[in-house]
Amino acid sequence: MLIIFSITIVWLIGWFFGLSKVFKKAGLESSKAWIPFYNTYLMVEACGLKKHWFWLQFIPFAGPFFTLWINIMFTMHFKRFSFSDHTLATVLPFYFYPKLARDATQKFYGVKALDGYVKSVSREWVDAIIFAVIAATIIRLFTFEMYVIPSESMERTLLVHDFLAVNKLAYGPRIPQTPLFFPFVHNLMPFSESVPSYLKWIQLDYCRLPAYSSVKRNDVVVFNFPYGDTVINLPDFGSKNPYYDVLRIRYDGNRNELLNDYPILVHPIDKTDNYVKRCVAVPGDTLEIIDGSLKINGRPSKYPTGSQTQYFVKTNGAAPLDYDFFLNELGIDLENVSSDDVQVYNQNAGLYRINLTTENVDKLREQSSILNITPYIDNEVGRTFPFDYDNYNWTIDNYGPVIIPKKGQAINLTAKNYALYERLIKVYELHSLEMIDSVTFMIDGQKTNTFTPRYNYYWMMGDNRHQSQDSRYWGFVPETHIVGRASLIWYSYNKSLFDIRWNRLFRLIE
Repeated sequence: MLIIFSITIVWLIGWFFGLSKVFKKAGLESSKAWIPFYNTYLMVEACGLKKHWFWLQFIPFAGPFFTLWINIMFTMHFKRFSFSDHTLATVLPFYFYPKLARDATQKFYGVKALDGYVKSVSREWVDAIIFAVIAATIIRLFTFEMYVIPSESMERTLLVHDFLAVNKLAYGPRIPQTPLFFPFVHNLMPFSESVPSYLKWIQLDYCRLPAYSSVKRNDVVVFNFPYGDTVINLPDFGSKNPYYDVLRIRYDGNRNELLNDYPILVHPIDKTDNYVKRCVAVPGDTLEIIDGSLKINGRPSKYPTGSQTQYFVKTNGAAPLDYDFFLNELGIDLENVSSDDVQVYNQNAGLYRINLTTENVDKLREQSSILNITPYIDNEVGRTFPFDYDNYNWTIDNYGPVIIPKKGQAINLTAKNYALYERLIKVYELHSLEMIDSVTFMIDGQKTNTFTPRYNYYWMMGDNRHQSQDSRYWGFVPETHIVGRASLIWYSYNKSLFDIRWNRLFRLIE
């Protein structure tokens, strides 16, 4: 932040200095060039521009670009029309304007400067492209961004190939922590699997502009993947098969061995992959899952309409599953369905495991061939955060209780919960942490048995509960990683771009 501030101050001083040298040629007092905004007001007047161009400078985010535009217009009224002149006036005003002032052949033409001036076609295109890139980048960074659903983790609330509008104003736009980046791409350059689309020369501290809302329970949220700061840079890995899981499972934590076998990339927070899940618990909540039933603060959580979970389905075994019924009534294509959606346990005995919504369960129960439907409970131990199986012998369907950390609310540290909060303290809060004994810890070299977070944290889960990589696998999501609220499905297709799901277009997300 200090670097950005310093560069800005140096540029402003250089600009004021340059203007002070050239103001005299424009019939203005040199000393007034040093007065912020008053100098641009005088430039607008001298050029005969409408006064609204001056006031546009005060628009959040976009204002500085209007200041640069006034600067360019001022240059044009010296009849300096070339792209190189405008670039120098914008980037190196402390060089360009004094040089212009010393040139005896140059004069300020005022409102008559543009008489007869016609831009070349190439310049029109250049200006249009620059304007479009700047405008679209500002909109994308601070207001709305488009996002496409890549996986089944939110079905059937959201489907693969749903295109979402993500509202960044809802929770307050983040100031980009990595401000040097290629426009319109996220973390890798187009057509590249390894070239980052950003430079890490400047990294800003986390800062979020004021919001009109906070993250609430049951909001559908887009966020940066918390385990995505380090990824194995191969197609079958990335966020699908996280680096930290591979390091823990295959290499028992030995990073050097993993580095000998795989190439890795380390992304800044705002350049990790985007995920979309439902926020099921907010700071201060106590979360628990009992036999697949989610409870928040001891009460059953609202079950989202359209969410799915797996069931054992027992039929009379007289015939296979009815293809037409599944397709037309349940929306399940048995010929093209994933094995995770429909699994045959024993076809002769009529036993299946099927991924269903509660609505589809009710429809299926009405079929005469169905004997019973019971929820499937996953009891496999060893896959869930915080991966300390002596203290947290949890599964994805029997999890917790766990208290979601809240900003300013102290956490009592113990040997038991060390694994639960280790990454939070070290990676998200950026402190050193060491356990001395079961009741004594060293944080930033100071002995303590408590830690007070400076950020709020959230618990995210997919609506497709048995097919979702979510907080049960990687823990808390810090506020630093929140991108925005998924608000609207603006486009959706099935198997190809032209196979449009018309009934999903412009649907609000609940």
